[in-house]
Amino acid sequence: MALDNGLVDWIAEGLAADGAVTHRRMMGGATLYLDGIVFAIVDGDGSLWFKGDAESDATWDAAGCARFTYERGDGRVASMNYRRAPEDCYDDVETLREWALLGAAAGRRAPAKRRKKPSPG
Repeated sequence: MALDNGLVDWIAEGLAADGAVTHRRMMGGATLYLDGIVFAIVDGDGSLWFKGDAESDATWDAAGCARFTYERGDGRVASMNYRRAPEDCYDDVETLREWALLGAAAGRRAPAKRRKKPSPG
């Protein structure tokens, strides 16, 4: 499926006062960044998922926001630290900002990914 550019634009407009939203395409969807910090993904079905972590899990759980899961090649189900956006995020900018900023806070707390060093050769 194609990336829902309208949703990405809606998110960028809604968060304009909080920083610049950019994205990088991935597997039919996109990873979203707020001032360079990963805070959400949009999957190929047009669903929005915000970054979560141990510190924000209770808030996501209280709102009934499911964890992102996918089936691995070997048939096992795996999950990632992303939570489904509440339905109100798609049409209420204040709700969008509230949950997106919770995702951005989780993104800021995440350890920086270490770059692989090139092998000597």
